[in-house]
Amino acid sequence: MEFAYDDRTVELRQRLEAFLTECVYPAEPVHHAQVLAAGDPWARPPVMAELKAQARERGLWNLFLPDARYGAGLTNLQYAPLAELTGRSPHLAPEALNCAAPDTGNMELLAEFGSEEQRKQWLMPLLAGEIRSAFCMTEPEVASSDATNIGTRITRDGDHYVINGRKWWSSGAMDPRCEIFIVMGKTDPDADRHRQQSMILVPRDTPGVTVRRGMRVFGYSDAPHGGHAEIDFSDVRVPAENLVGEEGTGFAIAQARLGPGRIHHCMRLIGMAERALELLCRRVLDRVAFGRPLAEQGVVREWIAESRVRIEQARLLVLKTAWLMDTVGNKGAHTEIQAIKIATPLMAEWVIDKAIQAHGGAGVSQDTPLAELWAAARTLRLADGPDEVHRASLARRELRRYS
Repeated sequence: MEFAYDDRTVELRQRLEAFLTECVYPAEPVHHAQVLAAGDPWARPPVMAELKAQARERGLWNLFLPDARYGAGLTNLQYAPLAELTGRSPHLAPEALNCAAPDTGNMELLAEFGSEEQRKQWLMPLLAGEIRSAFCMTEPEVASSDATNIGTRITRDGDHYVINGRKWWSSGAMDPRCEIFIVMGKTDPDADRHRQQSMILVPRDTPGVTVRRGMRVFGYSDAPHGGHAEIDFSDVRVPAENLVGEEGTGFAIAQARLGPGRIHHCMRLIGMAERALELLCRRVLDRVAFGRPLAEQGVVREWIAESRVRIEQARLLVLKTAWLMDTVGNKGAHTEIQAIKIATPLMAEWVIDKAIQAHGGAGVSQDTPLAELWAAARTLRLADGPDEVHRASLARRELRRYS
């Protein structure tokens, strides 16, 4: 395994670091102020369009897509340190680079499984940043950690499919520019357990689609990821050609989509932890309590040392996973993908928590990014599968080696 950055990665990292310093970090307070002024937590403030234009001018666009026909053509190992940097400002940088979930996973899905017409109609505008998309998989009435539980029905009716069901935590659906939903439902409840589901494209303005409400994440709108919504699909009729792939392939497509998504989340989590550790160190060097800087307190130094150890451990595991995905494919890296999905959010949550503690009241206020960073890290212990499901699956794989 060779994790040294190649020349292209080094050059892109330098450009991205400059973009963060010169454009993104200064835009953070502007973004907050514009959202407050809009009076709509899911509004997309003007500063985001400015950042996107600047990112495109600097050649920092669609870095996540390994398919050179559509994106930068980077390997997972090349993209890892870049995604990490975007995690330092997760509410601005990923979207500014057109590398934000759920669009990334949806673009990968369309690039790999979509028809030529689907790519032309939906993938190309997404690649250009002209529209956004939503992924509708989770449901309120079932334990969605088991995707085979999904109850939404997709029923063939002549040249159309009719969709009925309710989704929630549909990522991306609250963005006012969201124009297309990728919906997972059952086309054949009597088929094999993993062949019952299909994926279908539903334009947002289709009759029968009702966005009931936006879902808040620990009180936040999570607007940079398009916001999450609860959505009703009531006799929603779409052309049969809107089916992605073939009937019964929905579960396999979902797994293919979620693998890269999980590593992208973990890459950004490392950047979030690095930002938190930097803020922690700056705070304790400047803050004096009981006659001396907080940095001289033994417990604070333990936090700092332990944070560095945990970050480096997580980074190495993520890099190994990226390398495996590049060399043996996503299936060959399945164990490591599950391992990083367990370990990295826990690591980031711990580091951010210590940074919050060092900041005292400021740490839970709107004056630092720490509270939002913590909420994002904690949420990722549920998103794309809860810790417990990944642990159970990982344990089964491990036990099979000895049975």
